[in-house]
Amino acid sequence: MTQMTGLERMMTTLQLKEPDIVPHFETSHHKLVREGILPGASYEDFLEYIDVDAVAVVDKISTWKYEPIDSKTKRDQWGGISLFTREDIGHPLKPAIESEHDLDHYVPPNPDDDYHYEVMKERVARFKGRKAIIAHMTDVFDVAKESLLGDVKYFTSMKRNPDLLDRVNEIVLTYYLRYIGNCIDLGADLVFVTGDWAMTNGPMASVEMTKRFIAPPFARIAEYCHSRGIPCMKHSDGNIWPLFDTIVEAGADAVHPIDPMGGMDMAEAKAKYGKKVCLMGNVSCAFSLVTGTPDEVRAETKEVIRKGGKGGGLICMSSNSIHSGVKPQNYQVMLETIREWGKYPLTWIDE
Repeated sequence: MTQMTGLERMMTTLQLKEPDIVPHFETSHHKLVREGILPGASYEDFLEYIDVDAVAVVDKISTWKYEPIDSKTKRDQWGGISLFTREDIGHPLKPAIESEHDLDHYVPPNPDDDYHYEVMKERVARFKGRKAIIAHMTDVFDVAKESLLGDVKYFTSMKRNPDLLDRVNEIVLTYYLRYIGNCIDLGADLVFVTGDWAMTNGPMASVEMTKRFIAPPFARIAEYCHSRGIPCMKHSDGNIWPLFDTIVEAGADAVHPIDPMGGMDMAEAKAKYGKKVCLMGNVSCAFSLVTGTPDEVRAETKEVIRKGGKGGGLICMSSNSIHSGVKPQNYQVMLETIREWGKYPLTWIDE
């Protein structure tokens, strides 16, 4: 088979066909891991060095504006306050909206502000045509819940004040439809929507409430992407078995990460959904990439390919991201294993 570019590899896989090699990318790589592999390099040089197939522009990291409050807390562009540790993304502390009066006077960020797109322009200029350019966005549900309303108000409003949720969802959705459109205009090839709809033991809300409040904004994002000829990928940690059909029906072209911490199994996902959506994942970044030996990482990565790679439709990735706790050597072993054992046709699976 002729060697493909990263872009060709990703697009072929998202069409549920066999590429030349199982593709790989991550939404983010923490600086500690990057320094352990290629000290002193820029992020773009690092991505070139490890030869990922897609390059993501993560909204919270590269496009949101933050106002420092003190050495550890910042106000995000939506008005929510987050605590920042050594990870790239903060932990929500206080939402922006405490009452409907606040919402009546709320002014959302402007998706047409130029600063949102500086990194996208740089990545397109360097990688366009060789690697897939991914416009990442935080799920409408996540922004509404974490930055605007807070967990308690969001979930209680499902019963007590559904109109409030509809208003907040629409504010965030309107922003992201414009943002995604601008990214596509600049050259984005794919859209990746990340935000958890589930926890380890199951969905955060009932299937009924998920279909009423959480899935519809994602469905509108996916519909818009498809109208522009762009695939739309969806991330949710946790046990999403009860929600898998809902995610597929909402228009996801790929699902990440088939979370092993949530009891998700790649082989079962492949059997049930492998003819409907591309599967992404699921080498554990909670265990093997953090505390495992190189042999354990190699074995787990090979097992992911064995379970999900036959016939195409697998993007082999971590189970979330390459965070600060990942051992650089283990990530390198994962990459080496994908390239050694991910070459199509995967005849070794049947041996």
